[in-house]
Amino acid sequence: MQQLLGQLLVPGDPPPFSLFNEKGKAPLLLLCDHASKIIPRALGDLGISEDELARHIGWDIGGLDAAIELASALDAPLVSSGFSRLVIDCNRWPGGEGSIPEISDGILVPANRDLTKEQVDARAEACFWPYHREVDRHLDRMTAGGRPIALLVIHSFTPEMNGFPRPWHVGVLWNDDPRLPEPLLAELRRDPSLVVGDNEPYSARASYEYTLNAHARRRKLPHCSLEVRQDLIDSSGEARVWATRLAPAIRAAVAVALG
Repeated sequence: MQQLLGQLLVPGDPPPFSLFNEKGKAPLLLLCDHASKIIPRALGDLGISEDELARHIGWDIGGLDAAIELASALDAPLVSSGFSRLVIDCNRWPGGEGSIPEISDGILVPANRDLTKEQVDARAEACFWPYHREVDRHLDRMTAGGRPIALLVIHSFTPEMNGFPRPWHVGVLWNDDPRLPEPLLAELRRDPSLVVGDNEPYSARASYEYTLNAHARRRKLPHCSLEVRQDLIDSSGEARVWATRLAPAIRAAVAVALG
């Protein structure tokens, strides 16, 4: 395996991030940390099957389709990651818990075992830092002149975990800044048919969360993550339907958050 620092990606590999609606006018930047299940060619298949890679352990199923539709509906720019979370997780601190998992939901990932610091750094430099530098570039551009903006990260979650069915259709994940999550929760709950989780099925108060802490908290931007259940958005058509359904609540919440 070719894993020398700075040489992980080879011709034919996709870029480490993608942009959608780059010139969107909304005061909102959308992100998708787990948009792809692609593995750099130099890493082969990581030692797992294509079927396992296509599961939630490899990416956020439906997340990118939903995020692209939201970018269009809200006229907001979107930055998405380019490689599988099993290569390196773009929402975990590099070198920290869960960054390059050796086991994910009970599945062994042989190519992630016993990595040297050089191998870890090569993955970060090729697949992690370019995505986050692009996020910073957009935030610098969008906040120029003191323009107020918000940050929203789109994720998806499995309908069941460890034998427990998850009842939520969507979840809002946040830490201690209520400016965006509280109005978003309120707007989503206007729909009585929606089961809305408040820091469910995960919590953004976990110390391993990278994206919101590294970008929005540092810049004091209103922010949160929005999780959508995967069985609702596991086709591109359903993802578009749900994004269209959720867009008005997001738009209204951003308006409240930015005052």
